[in-house]
Amino acid sequence: MASDLSVLFEDDDLLAVDKPAGVVVHPTYRNPAGTLMDALREYAREWPVDHRPSLAGRLDKLTSGAVIVAKTAAIHAALQRGLWEKDYLALVHGCVTVERGEIDLRLRVDESDRRRVLASATVGKPSLTRFERIACGGELSLLRCRPLTGRRHQIRVHLASCGWPIVGDPSYRTPWKNDPQLRGFSRQALHAWRVAFDHPVTRLRIAIEAPVPADLRDLLASAFDLESLGL
Repeated sequence: MASDLSVLFEDDDLLAVDKPAGVVVHPTYRNPAGTLMDALREYAREWPVDHRPSLAGRLDKLTSGAVIVAKTAAIHAALQRGLWEKDYLALVHGCVTVERGEIDLRLRVDESDRRRVLASATVGKPSLTRFERIACGGELSLLRCRPLTGRRHQIRVHLASCGWPIVGDPSYRTPWKNDPQLRGFSRQALHAWRVAFDHPVTRLRIAIEAPVPADLRDLLASAFDLESLGL
């Protein structure tokens, strides 16, 4: 994948890459090769000996978008301590009637299936997601989501818990009428769109945007006027 690595930003301390949907971030027993980290290690072959790629954030396999990579352990630690703004685009089932809001639900691993996460008002780790409606048409809505905590599957579970499951989500979708166009979308319609943070060395504010990928753009175009959305 290294030859296809899409670099959004790079300097001496860090880089940002655009992860395609379907690519696993770290090697696992089910995905021992072909991961984003494999590509980054190959990309980093010419870096100084004390530099190596370290991810400052993760995305699910079926989520696309911006991932920040530190080049040293010190930069990684500084990024972890910093304040981030992360904005995601999510296409969901259901017409979201409010312009904006917050989802404040605790999250915990499902003991009966540890691949899933459950939402609760009382049990689990505190989790907060802010959202803004960008568009609503028919039985679909496009949301801009900003997680204020970094829990596993946070946006997916929070939206599904509100009755707005993400289109194509294999784990948290609810029964919906069969739409051939949506049924043909092969992954969850979630994209890590924008990220902003203070550079750990220069202290300048860095803002990075990952373009909406073609598959999601085509799906959005079938439901909304992309020009009016500014995408």
